[in-house]
Amino acid sequence: MHERRHGHGTNSPDYLPAAGHDALLPAYDLISRLLGAARMHRRLAELADLGPKQGTAQRVLEIGCGTGNLTTLVKRRQPGAEVVGLDPDPRALAMATRKAAGLGVRFDQGYSQALPYPDDSFDRVLSSLMFHHLDPEEQRGTLAEVRRVLRPGGALYLVDFGAAPGGPGLLRRLRPHRIAGNDIAGNDIAGKDADTLTRLMAEAGFGDAVELDRARTRIGAVSYYRGTA
Repeated sequence: MHERRHGHGTNSPDYLPAAGHDALLPAYDLISRLLGAARMHRRLAELADLGPKQGTAQRVLEIGCGTGNLTTLVKRRQPGAEVVGLDPDPRALAMATRKAAGLGVRFDQGYSQALPYPDDSFDRVLSSLMFHHLDPEEQRGTLAEVRRVLRPGGALYLVDFGAAPGGPGLLRRLRPHRIAGNDIAGNDIAGKDADTLTRLMAEAGFGDAVELDRARTRIGAVSYYRGTA
């Protein structure tokens, strides 16, 4: 759920820690459960159609996997799938690795705009509440990299703050990014215009770029998107 940020000072990491601050990381899973993130993850997994294709298990990558809640869910639902989680935060990855012990999930450290994988590597790429953390240049770079690593016919499935009606949810009111000294709400392109993200996906070479669904959750309005390679 977190990715790159611009650091403040020489000791600041260049990513946004879970819930906006390193100190909140131990409580991140509890916060996620209270805010209903599990329901959002289940919906994304359902939309992504992760079952075997023509008898062959899919290769699935989650970018900005954080502590691995979505990654672990995918592997439990599809034990035969090869599932990989990517995140820049070593502390979050350590938690994810412990959580997924014995499941056969691989976790890698890295950034979505510089994916450490060869072309045509994955059938599905997933992203959950990460994309709005990126500035516009990083958003375009991420989409280009995702398009590169997807196999022909593969797809990106993404959920982020969206354009559903109603006021901001609890997470938006709390503004954890301000707690971190890094207000990046202006990058929430999905919330500004439901067509913005699909346009960026199309510009990156995705076909069938579409908003699939909208929902109101405790963390606010979210939208689900798909872009096909």
